[in-house]
Amino acid sequence: MKIFCKNTGKYISVLGGEKVIDLIPRLGMTLPFTPICARVNNKTEDLCFPLFAPRQVEFIGPDSPGGRRVYVRSLCMMLYKAVEEVLPGTMLRIEHSISHGHYCRILRDDEPVSLSEEIVESLLAHLRKFSDSDIPFLRKERLTEDAIKVFRRQGLTAKVTLLETLHELYTTYYRLGDLADSYYGPLAPSTGFIREFDLRLYKDGFLLFAFSKEKTEEILRNNPPQEKMYKAFTDQLMFNRVIQVKNVGELNIAVGERRTADLINVAEAMHDKLLGRISDDIARRRHEGGAGIVMLAGPSSSGKTTTAKRLAIQLMTNLIVPKMISLDDYFVDRDRTPRDETGDYDYESLYALDLERLNSDLSRLLSGEEINLPTYSFELGRRIEKEKRLKLDKTDVLLIEGIHGLNPELTASINPDEVYKVYVSALTTLKIDNHNWISTSDNRLLRRIVRDHKYRHTSALSTIRRWPSVRRGEEKWIFPFSENADATFNSSLIFELGVMKEYAEPILRQVPRDDEAYSEAYRLLRLLSYFHPIPVDQIPTTSLLREFLGGSSFRY
Repeated sequence: MKIFCKNTGKYISVLGGEKVIDLIPRLGMTLPFTPICARVNNKTEDLCFPLFAPRQVEFIGPDSPGGRRVYVRSLCMMLYKAVEEVLPGTMLRIEHSISHGHYCRILRDDEPVSLSEEIVESLLAHLRKFSDSDIPFLRKERLTEDAIKVFRRQGLTAKVTLLETLHELYTTYYRLGDLADSYYGPLAPSTGFIREFDLRLYKDGFLLFAFSKEKTEEILRNNPPQEKMYKAFTDQLMFNRVIQVKNVGELNIAVGERRTADLINVAEAMHDKLLGRISDDIARRRHEGGAGIVMLAGPSSSGKTTTAKRLAIQLMTNLIVPKMISLDDYFVDRDRTPRDETGDYDYESLYALDLERLNSDLSRLLSGEEINLPTYSFELGRRIEKEKRLKLDKTDVLLIEGIHGLNPELTASINPDEVYKVYVSALTTLKIDNHNWISTSDNRLLRRIVRDHKYRHTSALSTIRRWPSVRRGEEKWIFPFSENADATFNSSLIFELGVMKEYAEPILRQVPRDDEAYSEAYRLLRLLSYFHPIPVDQIPTTSLLREFLGGSSFRY
């Protein structure tokens, strides 16, 4: 039997039943990295995956996106075992990503355990011990009813609830010593592959970093823990607790009991309440003589456009007239546009904007002058002149949506008191279970796949290929400035992946199996498979989700 190795471009003879990891000594070359997993027919698998038929295999290192996820998942299982040994009878809950780490809490009887530096150091010592001992992660596939018994004995009730709602015949999980757990994707072959990690006490929990101590310190120097982001996540977690939907299993139960209409109404009301509070704060600042400009910024597919429209309505209830302009009209001519590392025009760069003209126009508007707004033609790649007059009265605010809104360099010539900044992002708090979270990035990617297909006739393949470049732009131009915001609006909706499921799945299935992007499409399909579908007709026409699905009462 022949296996084609994509790393070498050669075929390798194997015996049926050999594992992927057995191929490494026979590659005929030294890989420039230590593999942590492999893509087998463009699906990410662990290195112990057995080969019983011809396959294409590509070895993946821990620095690739897929390899990084395997590394982090494996580290999380090691942390689970460390918590079980250091604090028996407690429950580890991995809540969400923050400051390039993961915020974790340890609970007893659903209340946070008081932690100390000594406890955190003990957990770290156990992680080092596991890494040095090179304990295998043993993959098991068992009848789901047997897996449920294993998880119930270990007190993993959220995992049990999810499995009971999925009705799958078999379930895959891993064993680390005498401990069992399941993860949304494969793990490393053994704990010896996980050499770099760190823990830092934070709030009533700690931050888990999949980096060395030195790298963690560098990250925290350049990106201190995001206090405003933490509060937004924490507020949403409290909301999840109130409505009694903290994980996917509980959401599936709500779907089965026909309680989704109530969940949707409450979640939408929470959005209105949050935007109302932001509007009240802007109104207060405006009446005090500031906040003439409101900037909304956030990463791709965070729902900035609908947020701006709904905030505009809230401002009008405070007797403030919002007037909107688009930063896109301030692009420099194409021949002056910066280029990215691939040589393409970088429209996400701050310097793709005519900052001098923008600051001049804003200053004149704030001083009561009337201006003529620029108009940019993407077809011609330059600015064209049209009659677009604008003037601000004392009860007006200028509402500007764009990715650079939190960057102080955007409005460097404007008095900071005149600029009110709102950060918009889909800060997902719904978990698959206590050890598996739903990535905010994945949530936004699914939104973008559905929106691009519907409104831009773009395939999922194209959107997935473009996503790494989008993420690099966010890391450079958006995330470093998130703590500059005066307010943070969490645009996630606890029910949205259940609604998105029927839209996204057919689009994702169109990704060709012979393309590398199929690995990402397959992973997203697997994520969506955990959700019971929620009918779209329950979603109000004013919902932020309609920006991506269609059927909105707003004009875009």
